[in-house]
Amino acid sequence: MIDFLLDPFNFRFMNNAFLMAVMISIPTSMLSCYLVLKGWSLMGDAISHAVLPGIVLAYIFKIPLIIGAFIAGLFCSLVSSFISENSRIKKDTVLGVVFSGMFGIGLVLVTKVSTNLHLDHILFGNILGITNENLLLSISISAFVSFLIFMKRKDLMLFAFDEIQSNVLGINNKYLNFLLITLTSVTVVATLSSVGIILSIGLLITPGAIVFLLTKKFDQMLILSILITSISAFFGVYLSFFMDSSPAPTIILILSCIFFGTLILKTAYKKEFRKKYFK
Repeated sequence: MIDFLLDPFNFRFMNNAFLMAVMISIPTSMLSCYLVLKGWSLMGDAISHAVLPGIVLAYIFKIPLIIGAFIAGLFCSLVSSFISENSRIKKDTVLGVVFSGMFGIGLVLVTKVSTNLHLDHILFGNILGITNENLLLSISISAFVSFLIFMKRKDLMLFAFDEIQSNVLGINNKYLNFLLITLTSVTVVATLSSVGIILSIGLLITPGAIVFLLTKKFDQMLILSILITSISAFFGVYLSFFMDSSPAPTIILILSCIFFGTLILKTAYKKEFRKKYFK
């Protein structure tokens, strides 16, 4: 029985998948707290979709895919910010228009341009087939992003919570705005080979939503977010081995179940509290 349960650890590709899943959980979970607090959840969605044309163009011009993805994601974010700041259109509307347009361009390029790119791997990732090069690159990016977030965590927290107060205290909000957008773009690029474009949205939104229900202290949010996401990522890969399912959707499914379970328990607790003390 024990040998059966330990069977996934006998394969190198599974061990790489475990390592990859846990490593990308750290920056995505930390960023998720800021994006949810800032109300920028759609920003992660927009960047995730916007990188597709950059990937295809990078393939066509024979440059590293990561460079094309990063430039496309950053371009989408900066264009969206510029339009929202110089028009009466709300930011969520602008993001919806820009990222859907970018995603449409990417799909047209993939279907019309002759490439060896597998659309399923781009959209949903291929964590079981990652190379050592992709693993090292994603781990390096994850470590770099996590370090920057840790160093700037207090400034980013104030910026996400109250831009006016941040500005009064002399903090450069434009710099922090650019930094948060850039870190999100870089993190999306790091998750491409593992969970893909679409499922990276779940890693950038769900952890922050879960811990937002559990605590009001931001430092606790960051710690809980990392723990919950890392454990979910590990068991998502582990269970996918026995369920014969794709690891990335399994990870997102576990996170979604945790979110709804937390929401139900939180709601039930509030109702019980009201009945007990506010009859």
